[in-house]
Amino acid sequence: MSAPAASPGHAPASPESIATSMPSLLPGAPHFHLRDGELFVEGLRLSDLARMHGTPLFVYSKAAMLDALAAYQRGFAGRRARICYAMKANSSLGVLQVFAQAGCGFDIVSGGELERVLAAGVDGARVIFSGVGKTRAEMRRALEVGIGCFNVESEAELEVLNEVAAAMGKTAPISIRVNPDVDPKTHPYISTGLKGNKFGIAHERTLATYQRAATLPSLKVKGIDCHIGSQITQAEPYLDAMDRMLDLVEAIEAAGIPLQHLDFGGGLGINYNGDTPPQADALWARLFERLDARGFGQREFMIEPGRSLVGNAGVCLTEVLYLKPGEQKNFCIIDAAMNDLPRPAMYEAFHAIVPLAPRAGSGSCYDVVGPVCESGDWIGRDRLLNLRCGDLLAVMSAGAYCMSMASNYNTRGRAAEVLVDGTRSTLIRERESAADQMRGERLVD
Repeated sequence: MSAPAASPGHAPASPESIATSMPSLLPGAPHFHLRDGELFVEGLRLSDLARMHGTPLFVYSKAAMLDALAAYQRGFAGRRARICYAMKANSSLGVLQVFAQAGCGFDIVSGGELERVLAAGVDGARVIFSGVGKTRAEMRRALEVGIGCFNVESEAELEVLNEVAAAMGKTAPISIRVNPDVDPKTHPYISTGLKGNKFGIAHERTLATYQRAATLPSLKVKGIDCHIGSQITQAEPYLDAMDRMLDLVEAIEAAGIPLQHLDFGGGLGINYNGDTPPQADALWARLFERLDARGFGQREFMIEPGRSLVGNAGVCLTEVLYLKPGEQKNFCIIDAAMNDLPRPAMYEAFHAIVPLAPRAGSGSCYDVVGPVCESGDWIGRDRLLNLRCGDLLAVMSAGAYCMSMASNYNTRGRAAEVLVDGTRSTLIRERESAADQMRGERLVD
């Protein structure tokens, strides 16, 4: 399972560079762009959306999502492949609907995510179930809806899944997730393919695990899976993991166990702060060169991209509440907080922060912070901004691992969400009220 990534620190820009650097601070461009001195998403002014729905507000560009998906589709042209959106990145129903209508399958990691995918109108056969801690209840529900495949992550899980399927009179389709012990060159919290990580079957135990799976009567071996991490910005870790996995495929099939599909996971990074990950189509051109050279180019493939499809398709709009000067720091206090945007507090992650209507002239250096009662409630440090109270800001690259990780800390309601398609906007999630949060609670008699 992947989680939010950290990004490098940010040095304040000089005042005279604010106007010229603005386009480079819009990683979702051209879908997020300046027009007549104001920030737009596709054909709509972001400030209009903020006034219509209030702040904090998440706004997503449908075109940005589909453009990101198109890069993968180009990379897979002429191949037997299925792109399964890793919905842990953003599981909002409106977002799932975009990818479902575009023909994607889905990668889930919980029973709750399964129910979301079903609510979006997706057939269970288009879903693969990953995650290290599947419960018996989750397994039963997945089998009831005809899950496409379970990505099994431990030998113990293999035995339990066989028991559950046998009790239901069903056969569970499985793929075994391999831990190839490859360094993805990313933040340690989101590395998933090293020996010290909790994910997958150890490389040296994989063949024996497949041999055991082949003897279990209520399991059907379908493929092999590998996922090494998230926010990966280099091609080499993918190539290394692919070679190790293909070595295993050869050994497994030599033992008489055929594999129908090869699942190479996800993890491709995005541009948060000058990051330069390979484009999905360019990455897969290199990977298919390696696959073709080893004779596997015509196999069925699955991949599980998440962040790279939605990360730069979303922004969080927020209002400046107070400007608070100090001896050591100046603080810009906004109405978005760590419960809305958890990545900076949890991983010291970088998000560009830009005014919706940037002013010319010099600004001041601020730590941009939220109202939550924690010193860790910060969104950006040392940002040069020319601000006044009441200004609206956009926290960029907020489409992944923000709303899906949002909480109610300090009894703060989760933000509303809007999906933009050209000049049309749709409210896909209402703002959460205090009553919504307390609905399941009871006072003691």
